[in-house]
Amino acid sequence: MTFDWAYLSTQWPALIDGFWLTVKVSLLGILFSAIIGIVGAGIRQLKIRPLVPIIVCYVELIRNTPILVQLFFIFYGLPSVGLSLSLFWSGVLCLSLWAGAYQIENIRGGLITVEKGMQEAASALNIRPYGYLRLIAIPIAFRSSLPSMLNTSISLLKNSSYLQAIGFAELTFVAVDRIATDFRAIEMFTAIGAMYLTLVVVISLAARQLEHRLQQPFRR
Repeated sequence: MTFDWAYLSTQWPALIDGFWLTVKVSLLGILFSAIIGIVGAGIRQLKIRPLVPIIVCYVELIRNTPILVQLFFIFYGLPSVGLSLSLFWSGVLCLSLWAGAYQIENIRGGLITVEKGMQEAASALNIRPYGYLRLIAIPIAFRSSLPSMLNTSISLLKNSSYLQAIGFAELTFVAVDRIATDFRAIEMFTAIGAMYLTLVVVISLAARQLEHRLQQPFRR
């Protein structure tokens, strides 16, 4: 079977629709997971006792169960307790919770690298622990943990392909659906492979640019 460019050109509208759905769900997942990471790592750093065990259990639960199981639980399980979400928001919630657990550990690792003298200086200036965390520790930790956060974000993007399992018409769903009817696997997988690669490159370049700007005040 030869590669059919003409066939692929007829499928671009559907692929582009799936591409943009992948972009939307991934960007929201990256944003919400970063928020979860900052809040969760902050709670652990401040050692808020009622919440720390919850954060620890959440991280361990997410990291030790398959993302597909988490997705099915959100989409098929939550309606049984009266919480029904659309395909889109089920996907966003699943990706956000999955990546959020890893972002907590990424940022917590960054917090560990903050010099102890910073906290002592903040205490000497009568800055409360919350203020120290918000104004000093988190910005420093974010800068140092950005590479690992980028890796998690890229994994989130690639894991968005699991959303096809609940019928969400993202990029992989479109490709698999066309393959089932037209049997043009090479064309479709080549196309979505190039699209995923493009997204990963764009995210990587944006993260590197952000890292460069954050590091700029410290360059001589």
